[in-house]
Amino acid sequence: MNVNVERQKRKETLTDDQVKEYIKRSQQGDKLARDILVEKNVRLVWSVVQRFINRGYDPDDLFQIGSIGLIKSIDKFDLSYDVRFSTYAVPMIIGEIQRFIRDDGSVKVSRSLKETGNKIRRKKDELTKKFGRSPTVKELAEAMELSPEEIVHAQEAAKSPHSIHETVFENDGDPITLLDQIADQDTRWFDRISLQEAIRCLNERERLIVYLRYYKDQTQSEVADRLGISQVQVSRLEKKILHDMKVNLDFTS
Repeated sequence: MNVNVERQKRKETLTDDQVKEYIKRSQQGDKLARDILVEKNVRLVWSVVQRFINRGYDPDDLFQIGSIGLIKSIDKFDLSYDVRFSTYAVPMIIGEIQRFIRDDGSVKVSRSLKETGNKIRRKKDELTKKFGRSPTVKELAEAMELSPEEIVHAQEAAKSPHSIHETVFENDGDPITLLDQIADQDTRWFDRISLQEAIRCLNERERLIVYLRYYKDQTQSEVADRLGISQVQVSRLEKKILHDMKVNLDFTS
């Protein structure tokens, strides 16, 4: 195809089919096709960069890192996936920026939080021996003279983060990532990312309630007991949380 024609196409909005055609050509070694895809997705990269803009990094630096994630998504995109390219590219771009920030050492658990986590771990072992079972968050909080939210926050901070690009297993030497598994199992996996963003907008106690209710499948009474509040308060808080999350999801959709 004539180079001038290709340059003219850079000014046009590409359809999903056109995007996939350029991806196919790029994966076959067509550098011009790759350049067009990168140019067409500049706004996509910038939209992701906005999420990390208050981390103390130069936006231009984050944009360069995000562009690497974009290029990787072009190279790795499986054309047999029944998803839009942008849906696949966004978590790849996010992952690249998060990896950069993590490797740069900015995402660190504070010394005081680490010390609190170690104290909680020791206290948990002590109470487990005393009770003959694992103590509840409420029991740990009372023993440590901390709030349940502080206990959960310190425990969660001590856990190693998981990347969607982390290798889950290898298939004849070909690494299968968490992202690959999600894409195989559920074509609506991108909705989960939006849900995570909505959860991040909640405060610590609200996130704890969501975790206990919907991840640990506990009843409102069980949650109330662990938080040291009434079941009615949990019910009221849960309604507010779900409403706020719906607002956040509607805003980002």
